[in-house]
Amino acid sequence: MLRFLPLKLGRLYRCLKLLLVVGLFVILLMNTHNLFASFQKNELTDRRFINLNKCPACFGTSWCRKFMNGQVSFETWGRLRFLDVFNVKNVYFAQYGEPREGTRRVVLKRLGSNQELAEIDQKICKRATGRPRCDLIQAMYKTEFARINGDVRLLTPEVVEGWSDLVHCPSQRLLDRVVRRYAETKDSGSFLLKNLKDTERMQLLMTLAFNPEPLVLQSFPSDEGWPFAKYLGACGRVVAVNYVGEELWSFYNAPWEKRVDLARQLMDIAEQLTNNDFEFALYLLDVSFDNFAVGPRDGKVIVVDAENVLVADKRLIKQNKPENYDVWYESRFEECDREACLSFSKDSLCSRVTVDHNYYAICQNLLSRYATWRGTTGGLLHDPPGHIAKDGQLEALLDECTKPKKRYGRFQAAKELREYLTQLAAASSSATAR
Repeated sequence: MLRFLPLKLGRLYRCLKLLLVVGLFVILLMNTHNLFASFQKNELTDRRFINLNKCPACFGTSWCRKFMNGQVSFETWGRLRFLDVFNVKNVYFAQYGEPREGTRRVVLKRLGSNQELAEIDQKICKRATGRPRCDLIQAMYKTEFARINGDVRLLTPEVVEGWSDLVHCPSQRLLDRVVRRYAETKDSGSFLLKNLKDTERMQLLMTLAFNPEPLVLQSFPSDEGWPFAKYLGACGRVVAVNYVGEELWSFYNAPWEKRVDLARQLMDIAEQLTNNDFEFALYLLDVSFDNFAVGPRDGKVIVVDAENVLVADKRLIKQNKPENYDVWYESRFEECDREACLSFSKDSLCSRVTVDHNYYAICQNLLSRYATWRGTTGGLLHDPPGHIAKDGQLEALLDECTKPKKRYGRFQAAKELREYLTQLAAASSSATAR
């Protein structure tokens, strides 16, 4: 009887596949009219589709002329609305065209799921009227987003502290930077909040509270060497950023030399975001293979999801000297039954000058044998060549970076790991050159 079990399971699997194919075919038939309509119409010119009608409860208007002129259009699969059920994050690929420059690929984001966007509408309405539904535009003028009006000279920490990860512990220096570099205004360059129009102020504050990713990209731009995707603009509740390349996960089984180079870059990103001349520490609180991408030409690794980035002002910490501010903070490794989970204390990240969080996050969730993603284990540096595995140095450094045995061991291990990966990458380049 048992020998027939695999046959039965095989038949069941084939039946399920057939049902899935039939189901998709039925969906296509039911949506035939919508299917043809989707290919004929550019929905990105529809004010309601991009939620431009909800402004100033939106993310900006700097790219609206490009949207309305039809310069931005979905790529093939993005045009099929019935596939949105699978696109929970509301991230789309599109083509953007300029008459003299031709077309290029961009990424469009709604910055949240449909449910999350509906919830922010309900919160705005409840704060303004006490009811979950209302005239959203009128309601915005009765919220805290509007109370910070033109009479307020600066955006101050006590007003926005805790609104999101970006401003969990904001300094005045950080907020001045956010306002000065705000891209959704024609008169950017001033840190004075009063120089923004009322609608621009409300859009900035809503973005800061709902999903501050655009503000992270604007405040720490790729043009200045920060490892983030380039912010392009927004229209309504759709934000456009530069397309970087394939996600890091696509390189999980790439040749060893390629994976070593990517790992080296990831450790360099951890170092740059932790220690830089600006004395802002940018801590990555959500680290997974989906949140990084690799450039197709230069092979450069870039952070493509910056929603959960906590910024601590080291200069302010040194000035205020909170308790134990100069004691090195070690992130604690904890076993987890979920993918890409991290253990951290936001308050500790905000009150210590020397912190190992970024090294810990990159090593645990991306590089080491503890990294798990989409049912796999072993991390980006899985299955090293025989001579490297036999040497044991790489495994020892990864283990100490993830689950240190010595006090402050992760700091030293991260430093040595960066150096070791640099040596391996250089050796690979030399071998290729020969």
